[in-house]
Amino acid sequence: MPDVVFPDEWLVAPLEGLVPAGAWADIRATAGPARTLWEALVARRVATDDQIVAALSTRCKLPVATVERAEPAVVACVPEPLARRFGVLPLRVRGGCLEVATANPFDLDAEKALAFATGRDVRLQLLPPRRIAERLDELYRAETAIERVLEGMGSGAGAGAVVVQLADAPAVDDSPASEAAARRRPVVRLVDLIISEAVLAKASDIHVEPEELGVAVRYRIDGVLRQALTLPRGAAAALVSRIKIMSALDIADRLRPQDGRARVAVNGQPVDLRISTLPAAQGEKAVIRILDARATCTSLEGLGLPAAEGQAISALLRHREGLVLVTGPTGSGKTTTLYALIRQIQSAGVNIVTVEDPVEYRLPGIVQVQVQERAGLTFAGALRSILRQDPNVILVGEIRDRETAQIAIQAALTGHLVLSTLHTNDAPGAVTRLGDIGVEAYKIGAALRGVVAQRLMRRLCGACREVDPGGLAETDRPPVPPGTTLYRAVGCPDCVATGYRGRFAIVEILAVTPGLERAIAAGAPAAEVARLARREGMRTLWASGVAHVAGGESSVDELRRVVAPPGAVPVEEPPLTGNGPTAPRVLLVDSPDSRRRALREHLEQAGCWVAEARDGVAALDLADRIGPDVVVLDLEVGSLDGYGVLSRLRVRRATAAIPVIVLTARGDEDSEVRAFELGADDVVTRPVRPRALAARVAAAARRGGASR
Repeated sequence: MPDVVFPDEWLVAPLEGLVPAGAWADIRATAGPARTLWEALVARRVATDDQIVAALSTRCKLPVATVERAEPAVVACVPEPLARRFGVLPLRVRGGCLEVATANPFDLDAEKALAFATGRDVRLQLLPPRRIAERLDELYRAETAIERVLEGMGSGAGAGAVVVQLADAPAVDDSPASEAAARRRPVVRLVDLIISEAVLAKASDIHVEPEELGVAVRYRIDGVLRQALTLPRGAAAALVSRIKIMSALDIADRLRPQDGRARVAVNGQPVDLRISTLPAAQGEKAVIRILDARATCTSLEGLGLPAAEGQAISALLRHREGLVLVTGPTGSGKTTTLYALIRQIQSAGVNIVTVEDPVEYRLPGIVQVQVQERAGLTFAGALRSILRQDPNVILVGEIRDRETAQIAIQAALTGHLVLSTLHTNDAPGAVTRLGDIGVEAYKIGAALRGVVAQRLMRRLCGACREVDPGGLAETDRPPVPPGTTLYRAVGCPDCVATGYRGRFAIVEILAVTPGLERAIAAGAPAAEVARLARREGMRTLWASGVAHVAGGESSVDELRRVVAPPGAVPVEEPPLTGNGPTAPRVLLVDSPDSRRRALREHLEQAGCWVAEARDGVAALDLADRIGPDVVVLDLEVGSLDGYGVLSRLRVRRATAAIPVIVLTARGDEDSEVRAFELGADDVVTRPVRPRALAARVAAAARRGGASR
């Protein structure tokens, strides 16, 4: 039988004084079940693990590892497949260094791979392979890893007890009966602790996100995500499965998104949870929306509005019929404001019915209808039924489609007060959005009573704020009064080093006056509606934010984070060029920043006034706001391609007559034909010749001006 060649033949030299010279030949000739020299030496009792490690330590000048409880950070830092491939045990992280235990100090590939994967310098220590294998099994087993995290976090003092109640089920006390029971259920304890800490920190959402090196748990507090903890990669499946069990979702289905609800009790107070899971590249992601009725504002005063803005909103609610909209992006507090509005008008003599998807908060004394798409109960279907229930006030969670919009408008025109939401950037944009959905302009003008656009700003921490020497720029309008003291965020233990505690609303209130009603009914673009509304006294979101900053409630940095300053997008009239006519207003739509800037410079040198948009959605918004003379549109833009932008420009009454010059790099006949069929006035193939493009723009502006 030929001698066996082991993968760790490098052991012969370091163990020269420990193993007799003749023993090597016997081991190779009769290896038995041993797969390595190390195993064979120990199995034949030629040397012990400790003797081999001591000999390697002396030869290589490396310390012998002391196996302690591994830190959660180091487990998340080193992926399990990498640790098992190279047979290394992660020990701890010290600054920029990663300490690992190995049985092969000569494995340069392992050292390089660990350094590359973790971005840290690697320091080696020695440990027998059997001990490394045992510790790896303990380290990366999900329940064991979670137990270590729980021990590192402590008992969660102050977090409160969490009692889990499945959706649509009677309350069940799911708290651990004893410490031993809790030890057998570390995943349950960890999820309970995560939820209770998030509720007590007044977080609105919990994000559980599997990553390549671990599982990130983040809380959204005051609208900003904050990292709460990092768990070992092996805990991902168990953690998400527990969350899915709480909300009665299918734990075996990991390939489709799922949505569910649950109810928990934190310190005896019930809290509703809305849970959503999503398959991702690294595993399932789960997001838990916390619906804590105690933290929900139920009055206009609680929104933090100045007296004038509160009175303006109250004036909208005095209408007995009509449509009142609350607009803003996702997470801007629209639903909270709607609930505050119906609380304002709720009384024994008013029948209020809501249709929502989902019903986030239960409101006593109000009939709330949950949309059930699978059962055929849509927003439109529910609205039709509600109109037969003799309501005074109807709350529609969101106007999403033409059918819902038409029924809501009809209800507003037939004696009902309808409250709803839209996703628009400002109040005047709601008029255009309703038109895009398919509502006739004359109906919008007759039904609409007002629009409240809003954002949420973080409130400065009163314990650590300091005077801001910078303040607003001179070009920002409106300016703050001279001598006003402005403040900035610092950070302290009271605000968890963020500088902010809590949030308040800034609003833009558009009240429809007779003049505005006539303009809306005539199909005026959003820019004209905004101009008329400001003339009637509407204060913009930026101006509302400036007032709060001047009052010391928030900082300039927070204002700029939430709302773009007026100068960020040019919406004023273009300047005059010399003594000649007004410069052509050009909306330039192109994705690459460098290419767009180069085109803008050429057009401005030719005497044009240029506004820029990098994608289709921004282009449509700007077209409504500035009413350009010419649109220069590249076909390859993000979000909504050039064909989609072109078709929407042509179907809108306010933009149908604007000349559009299409830029394309395709150079094929089909692209040009399709562009002309959708309503393009000209097609230019790249590379663009700047002087020729400027001449085409000037000619298109003249033709457009003559036709209008």
